[in-house]
Amino acid sequence: MRGRLFVAVLSLCLVLPAMAQPFAFTDLKGKAQRLSDYKGKWVLVNFWATWCPPCLEEIPDLVDLHESHKRKDLVVIGVALDSTEKSVREFVARFAIGYPVAVSDYDQAAQVGEVNVLPTSYLFNPKGELVSYQEGTLTRGSVESYIKSRQ
Repeated sequence: MRGRLFVAVLSLCLVLPAMAQPFAFTDLKGKAQRLSDYKGKWVLVNFWATWCPPCLEEIPDLVDLHESHKRKDLVVIGVALDSTEKSVREFVARFAIGYPVAVSDYDQAAQVGEVNVLPTSYLFNPKGELVSYQEGTLTRGSVESYIKSRQ
């Protein structure tokens, strides 16, 4: 009986969206980027590095995604790991990244969740609940499709 109850509780935990831990990253402009600042919007936190080919592949889609949605329903926050601030600033300028970008480390990244590979992205719904986690590249279309299926 106790075993069945444990399985039922565990199953319930896997079905319910996870409430995010509060996180804060300071972006390249010196502004704190917190999940709570974007209540009512989807928030995509993308961990990446300037030397990472798959990261470079997805950046244009993330730029387009952010630019298309920032005024209405979604924001992208980039968090560069394993990169220097100088290399990140140069990269942001070269690729015209308009979304907030922070330079951080794996200890700070743990505020959001585990990062085993780059890129890794976490998606939070407008209520601040963690609803998706992606190791590896993603596309603008995949994010928009996911969001559309949840509305």
